[in-house]
Amino acid sequence: MKIRMLVAFAMLGLAATSAWAGQGKVMNWTVDGVERQALVFAPAPTTAAIKHPLVFAFHGHGGKMQGLSQLMHIQTLWPEAIVVYPQGLPGVSSHDPQGQRPGWQQEAGQNGDRDLKFFDAMLATMKQTYTVDDDRIYTTGFSNGGAFSYLLWAERGKVIAAIGECAGRLWPAEQLTRPRAFLAIAGQADTTDPFALQQQSIEKARQADNATGPGQACGQHCTFYPSTTQTPVKTFLHPGGHVYPAWAPPEVVKFFKNHKRP
Repeated sequence: MKIRMLVAFAMLGLAATSAWAGQGKVMNWTVDGVERQALVFAPAPTTAAIKHPLVFAFHGHGGKMQGLSQLMHIQTLWPEAIVVYPQGLPGVSSHDPQGQRPGWQQEAGQNGDRDLKFFDAMLATMKQTYTVDDDRIYTTGFSNGGAFSYLLWAERGKVIAAIGECAGRLWPAEQLTRPRAFLAIAGQADTTDPFALQQQSIEKARQADNATGPGQACGQHCTFYPSTTQTPVKTFLHPGGHVYPAWAPPEVVKFFKNHKRP
């Protein structure tokens, strides 16, 4: 009976994955000889010359692009946007010292910059394939994917309009030099990626964004920091742990809609 149940669950998992993949499009790249993939959702083509926002969404360490497309479901909240859910490669982390689960590099130069190169390749393809609004290119992610979104701000900030991350942090070797609108979601009980370190990263973001003045309450657990360079910082510091809250996707989409590249 136990074996039958495991087989049944496996079949259900495959069916769910196939159904979701069918609604998006799995695209392939070869980066430094390595096959890479992303699940892409795009609006139906129209005759009008409409430029579309482009959102890159990165899973946490051990995650999958199909699962993240269901968790974040940005394509359902913002159907006018092109949404890209890339798939990471196995990599070492403090929680995965053998590097058996997929994730993202956390600082420049790590793993031969395989993920920064992957981002560059995806961005080029999106611009070739779709009509992308160059002033509305965004990155979001959870945990290790949030850390990679910080890295993209630091290393590819010229092309990024705004960043929305959850439970991630900026690695010490990276510097934020370009002001960009920034949304951070962090759990005060997070011990996986310690809340204190996430707070330090948020403070660095506020410095980079010239948003160092007193914050303004903007709802439950929410603080808004105005910016002198029109690149505000918005934080949701909730009492939970290392989680991606169900209310996060609408907040990220709303924030992105309000901010273009300065």
